[in-house]
Amino acid sequence: MKKENRTPSPPQNPPEVSVNPARKRHTVAIVGAGAAGALTAVHLCETAARRRAPVDLVLVDPAPEAGRGTAYATPDPRHRLNVPASGMSCYPDDPGHFTRWLCRHGEPDVRGTDFATRYRYGAYLADTLAGSIVRAHGTVAVRRLRTRAIACTGAPGDAVELHLADGSLLRADSAVLATGPAPARGDRFPSALRGSGRFVPSPWAPDALDGPLADSADVLLVGTGLTAVDLALSLDRPGRTVHAASRNGLLPQPHALSPAPAMTAPDDLDTPSLAALRRTVYRHIGRAVRTRGDWRLALDSLRPHTARLWRSLTPDERAAFLEREGALWNTHRHRMAPVTAESVARARTARRLRVHSGAVTGAVVRDDDVLVALSDGTRIRVGWVVDCTGPGPRPEDPLWRSLFDAGAAVPGPLGMGVATRDGRLLDAEGRAERPLFTLGAPRRGELWETTAVPEIRAQAAALAGQLLAPVPGPRRGARRRPVDAHGLALSTHAEAAAAYRTGLDRVLRVRAGAEDAFERAVALDPGFALGHAALALLGHECGAAVDVPRELADAQRSAGERADERERSFVDVVTRRIHGDDADHGSGALLGHLDAYPADALALSTAVPTIAFSGLHDLDDGYALRLVERTAPAYDGHWFPASLLAFLRQGQGRFDEAAELAHWALAAEPASGHAVHALAHVHYESGAHETGRDWLDAWVSGQGRGAVHRAHFSWHVALHELALDDGAAVRRRWYAQLAPGRVTGIRALVDSGSLLWRARLSDSWRGRVPAEDVLGTVGREIVERPATAFTALHAAVALAAAGDLAALRRLRDHAAGADPVQREVVVPLCEAFADLVEERFPEAVRGLDALLPALRKVGGSAAQREVVEETLLYALVGAGRCDAARRLLDARLGRGSAPRDRRLLAALPG
Repeated sequence: MKKENRTPSPPQNPPEVSVNPARKRHTVAIVGAGAAGALTAVHLCETAARRRAPVDLVLVDPAPEAGRGTAYATPDPRHRLNVPASGMSCYPDDPGHFTRWLCRHGEPDVRGTDFATRYRYGAYLADTLAGSIVRAHGTVAVRRLRTRAIACTGAPGDAVELHLADGSLLRADSAVLATGPAPARGDRFPSALRGSGRFVPSPWAPDALDGPLADSADVLLVGTGLTAVDLALSLDRPGRTVHAASRNGLLPQPHALSPAPAMTAPDDLDTPSLAALRRTVYRHIGRAVRTRGDWRLALDSLRPHTARLWRSLTPDERAAFLEREGALWNTHRHRMAPVTAESVARARTARRLRVHSGAVTGAVVRDDDVLVALSDGTRIRVGWVVDCTGPGPRPEDPLWRSLFDAGAAVPGPLGMGVATRDGRLLDAEGRAERPLFTLGAPRRGELWETTAVPEIRAQAAALAGQLLAPVPGPRRGARRRPVDAHGLALSTHAEAAAAYRTGLDRVLRVRAGAEDAFERAVALDPGFALGHAALALLGHECGAAVDVPRELADAQRSAGERADERERSFVDVVTRRIHGDDADHGSGALLGHLDAYPADALALSTAVPTIAFSGLHDLDDGYALRLVERTAPAYDGHWFPASLLAFLRQGQGRFDEAAELAHWALAAEPASGHAVHALAHVHYESGAHETGRDWLDAWVSGQGRGAVHRAHFSWHVALHELALDDGAAVRRRWYAQLAPGRVTGIRALVDSGSLLWRARLSDSWRGRVPAEDVLGTVGREIVERPATAFTALHAAVALAAAGDLAALRRLRDHAAGADPVQREVVVPLCEAFADLVEERFPEAVRGLDALLPALRKVGGSAAQREVVEETLLYALVGAGRCDAARRLLDARLGRGSAPRDRRLLAALPG
């Protein structure tokens, strides 16, 4: 008797799932916790947390772990993503998030162009979701129901009711059906084959491949797409032939081994017909092949426009496209990872993988094998037949069938997926009345390209906003916003504002703990744009342990949702500074911001080159001085502008004025790191090395214990000892206060590494210079791919001290593609240092001498940039140009007396 395919009837009077018995809040149910469901939950949690919109979130899925679904549950390491890591981030505005996650989780050398395993990506989704849930705690209450939804009905008050397989009922204000691709339709196969134990209808189901994996019989994969490729790799073994058959016999194309720079889409895409669009696209592909040597660039450039172009076609044109170009598009658009393509090529060459063009037309099933007939006349005898034909035209599980039967959902265009409008389900009347949403594969009919993570994550982000539209945020009323220490309003609540003020105070005093305070501010209020921007700035400029792109993306998103004009302006300043895209490295934006908001102390601190930040590029001392003087009245006699003025005055050589300002600031705030820094430079530049050594050493041992840049102050003391030609004291201080372990990260690179190099150049350090120890405590990313020119300069110094020519060349290559200052200064600096390491002293002299006028652009102080001058002096002596070395030493002694320089001068021949 034929079994009827009926939708299960919901149980009568089912028990209701209690979501939040304490108080009724807006409830969102997400059915399916695979990639689409996890991405939706991530964006919903983070958006709700930023907006402080209370929500109850219920994830309905029987899987043991969220995030994997069918696609990312396979543990086979041969199963790779078909999109490089740079395209698989959970966040549309932070494309490097997945790559950074891999770096932090055991793959430090991974690049954005690499193809990770699918199992690793499932772990990434699960981890990102867990982090989002933790960050949203207090705003979003999350529950997992490990069961299936089998039916969906309407409920009073514009709600929905989900009937669950365990007999319970879940009532929600809105529901997202993130069920993924529909299973393949088995009715295309002969009935004898479908009923056979030799047929595998769902290869990704648990234990589905136990039979084929347990023996060595040949296998037929029906379908030649990415699923078939993965299974061919899993089933490949000596003595077995894996056959793959499809109507067209086309395997997916491989990704390029070395991707070329992106290509822009043609301007004439908006054509009146499919025929015209076809001509435009083929011309574009031909142009890519002629000019770039790769058709992939042309196809990838169409990706942002695909959904719009699909919607512009008539139903007949869409059908014609699917008939004529559908298979060609899929095999070229959804490509194999290069390593996967290589494995497939080896299997085909060895005849262990054979590809056929033809559909299954018949099958004779016997006890031990199956004889399969293909439409091209081929007969294949195999032990197993596996359906790899991909998703069916529309969802067919009980939940979707209940919606189709009730007219609450209808098939999408050309019968693909379901009909939607901006992700909301359309009913049989074409209305979007129920709060039912979907994303990903069910939207194929509406969008065509909608099954890959780059499309799904954008849909999830947009869907989060739709789901939260009915949820009110906190009432603000007429209550005044909290302010920072200088009277500027903050778009946050009192507790987060207090943490932010603490962080700002520590930045201004150059004290430790600013990062922790800002992190507390954004933990208390995830939508606080200034807190995220401050963290991004500290990570970028100071090497703080911050995920800079993530914080910057959060700052941008938060500024767009909840910030005033001043806060949005500051976020824009930080964005420009970090990206370095502008010709002026964001200088114009920062100066404009300070004109409008002179009391923004963090912006002022960022603009002026000091111990905390590298300052604006191409900002001469006179302009910096005018900037500080112009903004000072906004601080009403505060010590902070005075400390900045002290630093700028010493840079002008006005040491008495600088010392007076520094002492005044220290009287008001004894822990003011900027004032101490200014005084340290006064002593060094004026040649008061004994006084400077003694005074600064006492401060470092006292107030300086809490300084965030204590190592830099120790470096200043060591510079005095170096100038006094006390090599033993330099060595003692290095090991006591500047050796790796005591100093890490960028500070180790800038202070510890440069001190070693200077000591070696002046013959003040005998024996091996432990530069490799310094490099070992700094991440390779910082050394070889630094974010700023200032860091890059010191990376080059440390690599030269270590004699690492290969890393110097990698740093040079990075700088050649980085911001303008790195291209102009760091590239020739690396080349000059490489010449020096290889003892090509005349070439090193030419390179270093030409660089001196441009060094100011890297930022930092004159004492820090002096390391290049001392390197030039060493190269001059090595090149035998003693007269030039003597002139340089005379000029240095004219600026301030130093026993070391007198010794070096006396040692010059003739």
